[in-house]
Amino acid sequence: MASMSVIGIDFGNESCYVAVARAGGIETIANDYSLRATPSCVAFSGKNRLLGVAAHNQMVTNMKNTIHGFKRLLGRMHSDPHVVSEIKSLPFNVQPQNHGQIGIKVNYMNEDHVFSPEQISAMLFTKLKDTAEQGLKTMVNDCVISVPSYFTNAERKALLDSAQIAGLNVLRLMNETTATALTYGIYKQDLPEPDDKPRNVFFVDCGHSSLQVSAVAFNKGKLKMLATAADSNLGGRDIDRILAEYFCKDFETRYKINPRTNPKAYLRLSTEVEKLKKQMSANSTKLPLNIECFMDDKDVHGEIKRDIMEELCAHLFRRVEQTMKRCLEDSKLRPEEIHSVEIVGGTSRIPAIKQLIEQVFGKTASTTLNQDEAVARGCALQCAILSPAVRVRDFSVTDLQNYPIKLVWDSSLKEDGELEVFPANHQVPYSKMLTFYRKENFNIKAFYNCDIPYPDREIGQFIIKEVKPTPEGESSKIKVKARINIHGIFSITSASLVEKKESTEEETPMEVASPENGAAPAGQPGPGEAMDQTAPPQENGEPTDDKDKKDSKKKKHVTKTVDLPIETYTHGFTQTMLNDYQEQECKMIASDKQEKERADARNALEEYVYDARGRITNDDDLGTFILDGDKERFVRELDNMENWLYEEGEDCSRHIYVEKLQGLRIVGEPIKVRKAEFENRNAALEELAQRIMVAQKVTSQYRSGDEKYNHIPAADVAKVEETVSAAAKWLEENRTLLSSCPRTQDPPVTVSIIKEQCKSLEQAVMATMNKPKPKVEPPPTEPSGDKAPAEPKQGETPAEQQNMDVE
Repeated sequence: MASMSVIGIDFGNESCYVAVARAGGIETIANDYSLRATPSCVAFSGKNRLLGVAAHNQMVTNMKNTIHGFKRLLGRMHSDPHVVSEIKSLPFNVQPQNHGQIGIKVNYMNEDHVFSPEQISAMLFTKLKDTAEQGLKTMVNDCVISVPSYFTNAERKALLDSAQIAGLNVLRLMNETTATALTYGIYKQDLPEPDDKPRNVFFVDCGHSSLQVSAVAFNKGKLKMLATAADSNLGGRDIDRILAEYFCKDFETRYKINPRTNPKAYLRLSTEVEKLKKQMSANSTKLPLNIECFMDDKDVHGEIKRDIMEELCAHLFRRVEQTMKRCLEDSKLRPEEIHSVEIVGGTSRIPAIKQLIEQVFGKTASTTLNQDEAVARGCALQCAILSPAVRVRDFSVTDLQNYPIKLVWDSSLKEDGELEVFPANHQVPYSKMLTFYRKENFNIKAFYNCDIPYPDREIGQFIIKEVKPTPEGESSKIKVKARINIHGIFSITSASLVEKKESTEEETPMEVASPENGAAPAGQPGPGEAMDQTAPPQENGEPTDDKDKKDSKKKKHVTKTVDLPIETYTHGFTQTMLNDYQEQECKMIASDKQEKERADARNALEEYVYDARGRITNDDDLGTFILDGDKERFVRELDNMENWLYEEGEDCSRHIYVEKLQGLRIVGEPIKVRKAEFENRNAALEELAQRIMVAQKVTSQYRSGDEKYNHIPAADVAKVEETVSAAAKWLEENRTLLSSCPRTQDPPVTVSIIKEQCKSLEQAVMATMNKPKPKVEPPPTEPSGDKAPAEPKQGETPAEQQNMDVE
């Protein structure tokens, strides 16, 4: 197994999946509860953190310290209308921090702590990383993480920060729509040839909190995203809320209770209506809902049909239809050009959504993909493609940027001060080179140029510094590179000042370094890059002869570029903050490990108390292997230990539990040993007796003149007989000794000693009596005459040498 593995993570609002690319294909890794889905939950207690399934399991009893739904808070401010809306349905404390950022207040280690959504996400990534390492039995570092296609720069940067805090190296933030398309396309053997008309497939992904629709063109070995459309506030949880509200009104009328006023009751109701929603996807009949001791010790009952649910959610289904139509329009495809429509995500199983797909696209919804794991599988495939550690089939992925991006700059001249540098649905990753003429430092601001699901359209501000005029006092030529990287994040990556000078100095040979890592030669755009101007031709720099030296001193224009520093103000944590959060996470990981070891030691002691007491008091088990007085004392000691565990020993350090367990083992383990000796002793004695009988039979055959043994010296056989006789005597003496030994005492002879006696006897007998008979050499044949062998003639090879192999 390789020392490092690469994984794909589907980071969902409700649950997460981790997949890995292996030689046999893509495998989804199960967590420590043997589940493939890990809930997106993080909980805090007095001593440690609970992550994933463990956190979800105690959500009802620890609501204020169990954090969920934090994915939708990433990269946002507390005053964000989206955040204000989300907080209304969250049972934990979300409060503003410095500069208006979000803080989640919890009780951890018996103290109040405030964590950012990015830190909470990092804690979940820590769990997912540990799940992968436990499943793969190797270290995990590189990964690809899924991200909704509608996420903006701020949210993508926040997600990258979270992964970095957790110690993950993100090779790519991959749009969920693109990951799904990769899962579909990479294994298809019947795709059109690269130069043929592509196969156009739509993907409808309706998950827990959002809807995403995408159009993708497939050819052999490649896919191209054509368009995406999304509704970031439309998912399965919105249907759950409508159903919960329906039953709240019903219970208010019939039972005179209001579940909205009781967070725990409302959470239980939400859990039940989610189950009911899933049942309605397969049943059109009336379905019941029953909850015992719901509120005020009342048992409640309700019922609903699919038709009622569809009527209640009609406005949601209209939004689903609008999103599908918008994607179809942006793709510029006609319904007859669509090959198929694939559905993924749990909510897409609802029959009403399948009907809408048929209405909009004219195709029946196809379910060839694993609806829950398709995104994680696509991320794992992309990670394998990007990582040099794994070899996979070549497959090209051309993704797109959802929103148009424009740049606005200081306009001291009369030229226009803004430009849409990346239109909507532009290919990514991609770079563009822009030219400015400036005498001094200047600002460039980047904005999204359309409505986005984020309150602030500004992406960031970039100050180009150390700009100076030309020696003549004119504006200098400044080249600025704008790039959307592989994560879908925009930035100004470089700026350079272009200087032109006249040179009269003698030319010298120039060393030209070859481009590394696939970099484009100077003056040429690299992959995913566009340049607004071709770089001027360069001299070839070849050395000249002496007779040409005079010509080389003529005047010429030399172009020189100087890199300029860029001061960036955009979203995300500073490196100092990231380092601080990483240190905090490492401390919490160490604390969790220490608490787990402490809890394991306590559980081991508690388990030993119950196990030993149950077996000691059972005469069919260990009860007959200890004296009555000792039994009473030991049981009393076990009872006292149990009381101590639930009183002053409830919260002790690990070494105390270990010491107390060792003290109990000193008394309890000898009893277990006596029982094991008693149960295995007869079998060992019988085996030794059997060996003695076999050895006696062999020596008896020798004495009776058996031809098989007539080659063995009598003295050797006599030694064997002495050994057998001694073993028989030892067996008889110790069998008598053991039969008189009570069960409550340690036996004078253990089973291991008896087995050693068997082994010694076997070796002594076998070494002598199994000696092979010596081989009888045939008599040598004498030559027929007195003549010596004739000498070989000159040039003749002796017969012995004729058959010799010569290497």
